[in-house]
Amino acid sequence: MENLRSGYLFPEISKREFDHRQKHPQEKLIRLGIGDTTEPIPDIITSAMAEYALALSTVGGYKGYGAEQGNKELRVAIAEKLYRNMGIKGNEVFVSDGAQCDISRLQMLFGSDVTVAVQDPSFPAYIDSSVIFGRGGKFEEETGQYGNITYMKCCPENNFFPNLSTRNTPKTDVIFFCSPNNPTGNAASYHQLKRLVEFAKSNGSIIIYDSSYAAFISDHSPRSIYEIPGAKQVAIEISSFSKCAGFTGVRLGWTIVPEELRYSNGFPVIKDFDRIMCTCFNGASSISQAGGLACLSEEGYKAMIAVVDYYKENAKIIAETFTSLGLKVYGGENAPYIWVHFPGQTSWDVFTEILSKTHIMTIPGTGFGPAGQEYIRFSAFGHRETVLEASRRLRNLYK
Repeated sequence: MENLRSGYLFPEISKREFDHRQKHPQEKLIRLGIGDTTEPIPDIITSAMAEYALALSTVGGYKGYGAEQGNKELRVAIAEKLYRNMGIKGNEVFVSDGAQCDISRLQMLFGSDVTVAVQDPSFPAYIDSSVIFGRGGKFEEETGQYGNITYMKCCPENNFFPNLSTRNTPKTDVIFFCSPNNPTGNAASYHQLKRLVEFAKSNGSIIIYDSSYAAFISDHSPRSIYEIPGAKQVAIEISSFSKCAGFTGVRLGWTIVPEELRYSNGFPVIKDFDRIMCTCFNGASSISQAGGLACLSEEGYKAMIAVVDYYKENAKIIAETFTSLGLKVYGGENAPYIWVHFPGQTSWDVFTEILSKTHIMTIPGTGFGPAGQEYIRFSAFGHRETVLEASRRLRNLYK
């Protein structure tokens, strides 16, 4: 912990939001920063959770502890609905209370002497949890990086995919990779992920692949690393119902650890992760899991995707706003995040200007890594009228 910088990004943003509200209580603040869902969970899903919860008050419906790995029916449903034709089995699916929690549980699999690589920019929890587990050196103010961690730059110049040469990405034990990416919104192509899998095989690496935004993909980009041949030998996948089903407060996610994935000594990784789940976790809420099953029913899935489409329309509105202002815009098509370039300005300066002049909360790009300098991340999670009002304010600011 001694090397970890004080102040995780999102609590810092919340603090600045609180301070702004105190100074401007009369202004309507618009939150396009932290990616928290805003639209109601479809009734078919909440009804399933309510029915399960009410049954707990009856002798016949009461249930106590469930399996630490998750409800068997839900594990099978995830494998069959979301990983059809990829060869994933129900026993390889571990249900949890969310992808972010699983990031830290996965860190327990590896000793503190393993080397780590992350996309730059990327979700801060990958780096912060690595530092907490002793894999990061001192933070270097000049570079904006922690020592002993490889930052794989992903920017427009390289199509948001890192240079995987051994010079740029030396032998690395664990590679964190998110697609569609948070914050850039970019979804890696089949050929890019094929190169990543091939690199992991030749390098002896394990990929921790975050597919939390897969439901937002609009084109033919892979929704899972397991669409790539051989990925089950090198990759663990984490995902979540948070953004696709509005479960940010309900809490439900999953991790897939294929039986084919082995350490260099041949021992199955799945056995170690199973032990960690049984030791450090008592299983996801049974009520949340009832909701997860409803999400994967035919009617529930359609309702869930309809809400996803609503957010994608919000993303389109935000992206078109900045495009019309002559700014470079990335993301939004395959993710609920829009990555906007403000050349020649620091991210925090732009964040402060937008907040002070338009009363809109955003996220400064450098919060996701040094490659985020000059960028701002906008979230598409919001009510339509709020997003339209934000568009109007931003057009007035930058016209």
